[in-house]
Amino acid sequence: MSAHDKFDELRRRHVEAELAGGEDRIRRQHKAGKKTARERLDLLLDPGSFAEIDKFVVHQTQDFDMQKQKILGDGVVTGSGRIHGRPAFVFAQDFTVFGGSLSEAYARKICKVMDLAMKTGVPIIGLNDSGGARIQEGVVSLAGYADIFLRNTLASGVVPQISAIMGPCAGGAVYSPAITDFVFMVKTTSYMFVTGPDVIRAVTHEAVSAEELGGATTHTTTSGVAHFAADSEEECLALIRELLTFLPQNNLEDPPLRPTQDPVDRRDESLQTIVPDQPNKSYDMSEIIRTVLDDRYFFEVQAAFAPNIIVGFGRLGGRPVGIVANQPAHLAGCLDINASLKAARFVRFCDCFNLPLVTFEDVPGFLPGTAQEFGGIIKHGAKLLYAFCEATVPKLTVITRKAYGGAYCVMSSKHIRGDVNFAYPTAEIAVMGPDGAVNILYRRETERAKDAAAFKEERTREYREKFANPYVAAERGYIDEVIEPKDTRARLIAALEIVRTKRDANPPRKHGNLPL
Repeated sequence: MSAHDKFDELRRRHVEAELAGGEDRIRRQHKAGKKTARERLDLLLDPGSFAEIDKFVVHQTQDFDMQKQKILGDGVVTGSGRIHGRPAFVFAQDFTVFGGSLSEAYARKICKVMDLAMKTGVPIIGLNDSGGARIQEGVVSLAGYADIFLRNTLASGVVPQISAIMGPCAGGAVYSPAITDFVFMVKTTSYMFVTGPDVIRAVTHEAVSAEELGGATTHTTTSGVAHFAADSEEECLALIRELLTFLPQNNLEDPPLRPTQDPVDRRDESLQTIVPDQPNKSYDMSEIIRTVLDDRYFFEVQAAFAPNIIVGFGRLGGRPVGIVANQPAHLAGCLDINASLKAARFVRFCDCFNLPLVTFEDVPGFLPGTAQEFGGIIKHGAKLLYAFCEATVPKLTVITRKAYGGAYCVMSSKHIRGDVNFAYPTAEIAVMGPDGAVNILYRRETERAKDAAAFKEERTREYREKFANPYVAAERGYIDEVIEPKDTRARLIAALEIVRTKRDANPPRKHGNLPL
């Protein structure tokens, strides 16, 4: 064979690999409202930056006549590219090849880019669209999944790991995305579940559709498995690109700075009246968050799940920060099981990747009720406490109104290594609210009083004046400063600059025992 023929052979193989499962299957993929693996990578990565690895890999299976069905690439496209100019390793499962099912060769391709991501300190992004394990390969396929799970676990907290569910993701395949840091889904075309509707119908006689069981809406509102639900694949991939602008490449780097024209000393008079005079009246904490952040931009995470707590990313003076905030507009801002899980996971991610934590606090306590107690609120609430205690990144807290009981302690208080703790003049820091305190402290006197209602009202007023304010805590140094709300942005940015070089450490150990 001449050199010219060899070049032609190489070009032919490239074309064959890029055609994947063939034009007919590509048409079916498009008809289902889904893009191909390569089309998705073109949207995710900077133009012209994709460098493919293992393009000509094929499976080695001889059973079930599989030796006659070999397709170059074997159902997954792997390689590296750039996102906003920064390197990333990627893999995109290709549903047009054997339904995207995972083989031994396929798993090795994914493991190779994961290993490279770990060695080079670069994020790994997986685009999932697969029918699961390749049945023809039996236990070898299952072993491939386990190899991936192990690498997900070892990479956790070392490099950011992001999963996009672009189609089916079922059975054991769901556990790789579950270990990763963020899960994105596409409405109507993606789903995740361990056992599908047919199995559930056969075993439990429950009738449920794939969308109801494991669609994007289910996992972003009910289960909390997914963090983002996009209306289209284009939006999903754009969201991933946006998320990465807040994150460092690995756990040894600081998050990327983004210069802003927003003045660091900007003061906003609207904050002066945002917290209502009436302690039981709700307000939207996200208004405070957006007003304080650079350019009023907040990238919220898990917005539809446990809305009584808000988490997400923003910038202060150009520096990315993680935001955790109680939301008085939902369940009065109480902490419950879902809110504790959502916030704990987010706090631990920020601590892994050197993102300072800014906490906005208005919490009357933990949500009461048998459902919460039977569901293990003690254990789940302890996860959030553990996460804040364990975190060694800079931690700033602003108490806007209520900070009651154990929930005060949990929400990044000074006592669990909060670095700078501010409070508004409207803050109420106490064991419990005035009404509850008076019921306990003056129970007998109230029973003996001629006018019980008037007596209780007077005692409540006295308690509120004496204890339901930030000054008792400030006198003891539990609050570093009581500030006017309009000064929040300037004070946070100044504090962040002071603690930017903070160094803290936990005791030497293999790892702690998080209350799972």
